[in-house]
Amino acid sequence: MVINMGPSHPATHGTVRFLLTLDGETVVNFDCEIGYLHRGFEKMCENSTWTKVFPYTDRLNYNSAIINNVGYALTVEKMLGITTPERCQYISVMACELARLADHYTNVGAAGLELGAFSAFLYFVEARELVWDLLEELCGARLTSNYIRIGGLKNDIPKNFKTRVQEVFKKNWEFYNDVDKLLTKNRIFLDRMRDTGKLSTEDAISYGFTGPCLRACGIDYDVRKAEPYLVYDRMDFEVPVGTTGDNFDKYLIRMEEIKQSIKIVEQCLRDMPEGPIKADDYTVSQPPKSAIYNGMEEMIHHFKVTTEGIKVPAGEAYQAVEGANGEVGFYLVSDGSGKPWKCRVRGPSFYLTQAMAQMCEGSLIADIIPTFDLINMIGGECDR
Repeated sequence: MVINMGPSHPATHGTVRFLLTLDGETVVNFDCEIGYLHRGFEKMCENSTWTKVFPYTDRLNYNSAIINNVGYALTVEKMLGITTPERCQYISVMACELARLADHYTNVGAAGLELGAFSAFLYFVEARELVWDLLEELCGARLTSNYIRIGGLKNDIPKNFKTRVQEVFKKNWEFYNDVDKLLTKNRIFLDRMRDTGKLSTEDAISYGFTGPCLRACGIDYDVRKAEPYLVYDRMDFEVPVGTTGDNFDKYLIRMEEIKQSIKIVEQCLRDMPEGPIKADDYTVSQPPKSAIYNGMEEMIHHFKVTTEGIKVPAGEAYQAVEGANGEVGFYLVSDGSGKPWKCRVRGPSFYLTQAMAQMCEGSLIADIIPTFDLINMIGGECDR
């Protein structure tokens, strides 16, 4: 029997279509078709100034938008040859890890929900909402944050932010322990997760896997450790690695990464120095509003950066960051004008999704759901 699963299917989220050939309930052939959320990300960026690209990066993996912001900003800063102040780097790392927490809470909660674990979903969605409360206090937005800027940040952290983080983490540890007790040794959850969606180490490398799905296959690779950026080289954290590459290992990897992200955020708040949050170069970063409204030079800088764009020197650069799903990389080319001549993004979801056929063929149709959930395919990141 040949059937269509999606795009109008709750588990495919309206963004992907599976054309399945079944023998009873066994998947004989699996054809995965993406492209239902194509928005022309790269071409839109090439028709915007360097600064106006940020809202587009938010809409790649929208569960952890700040990480995309950071990846793009670091690439442009590499081309400009500038380094942001130390306090800015600490805040950026902290914001990235809060975004990673929100992403992992969403992924694990939704994976539980689609297997019938509604309570686990409610607990982790509540944990995610509390993290989004923190992000809202930090930058004024919950989902698409638009917080990072070329050469710095939109604003500093609130005065009581450390206390608020401690309050949220205290509640989130309670939610974490509840979900851990509900799922990790649950007989039904184990039967649905173990030995499904397996991929060998060699195949994972061949497909270009990165992130939790690669580490579940036994490869100790994390961009934050392999190619440290910002102040990740000063952070004390572990990179969890699995052994089997199945869906249960992917679940365990994300559960452990939640612990590590909390640890990194706490270190940032503890070690963060005082100082500026943006580079002292008004041809790159916007002057403070008070200066723009009261100084002619600052007003001119503001006007030129806003209307003409930052003049990035001609050249090219690639910069990768560790996204919630894996390596998020930006390849940018400048012709010296105020807009990118070429913008190319390496979204990890694309590489994970292309392996769906190999992970699902020979298994049961019911195994497609946890397998698709645990690669955490995000339409905006995959289709671009």
